[in-house]
Amino acid sequence: MGALAVNRTRLLFAVLLLGSVHWAIYGMPVPLQALPPSWLWLSLSGVIGLALGDTFLFQALVDLGPRKAMLVMSSWPIVSAFLAFVFLGEGLGLREVLGIGLTVTGIAWVVLERNPPRRGPAREERLVRGTLMAAGGAVCQAAGLVAAKQGLTGGLPALSGTLIRMLAATAAIWLLTAIAGGVRENFGKFRDRRALLFTVCGSVTGPFIGVWMSLFAVNHAKVAVASALMATVPILLLPIMFIAFKERVSARATLGTVASFVGVLVLLWK
Repeated sequence: MGALAVNRTRLLFAVLLLGSVHWAIYGMPVPLQALPPSWLWLSLSGVIGLALGDTFLFQALVDLGPRKAMLVMSSWPIVSAFLAFVFLGEGLGLREVLGIGLTVTGIAWVVLERNPPRRGPAREERLVRGTLMAAGGAVCQAAGLVAAKQGLTGGLPALSGTLIRMLAATAAIWLLTAIAGGVRENFGKFRDRRALLFTVCGSVTGPFIGVWMSLFAVNHAKVAVASALMATVPILLLPIMFIAFKERVSARATLGTVASFVGVLVLLWK
């Protein structure tokens, strides 16, 4: 369906889900209790982290495949730690530096692996673009979380903050779509009911439940720690890629993923 069409559509579904749950819990479809600074920071977080970050990630998924794209994305705790130190004053000790080094080593070990010949020249040409897209997604995700934590100060619930982020991201991405005249084309792509079903399922697990839980985590822990936990996605992707997509998992990819995961554990070690 294309990265942009999927991202636009799943954000739209997520807003409907979040608004309904927010209405049921707090008696209002939008968080009117939030102060203007919270709206500003959370809206900025939504545009950067969800609209831009997810678009970069989806394009990386197309270019690199899910496993390698998510391995590059797993570098975002490094960016999160740096941005949180600069803007939130969250310190970085020797243990965190060691964890970051292990994570980067694991990512580089996998990303620098040569593609099998069966993938063809076209796949090789997309390697650089996909890696840059995934790295851009990591930076956007990290910046989005730092801005979100700033917006949640003052006791704003994570659900309210998530809804504000999603509203801003959805408005931004659909405004650009309307200006480009791509609204009809976007929905036309979903005549394929199977594709629409998977997009709806992705909306529930991703920008609805997943983003809500991630904001709850950021609100109760350091940004770098929460990011490191979220970066364990590649560990879950290995068996999924093997079972669902029959993609061969090389020993190098396994070792690189383990190294990244060990780095995450070091970051979390008390």
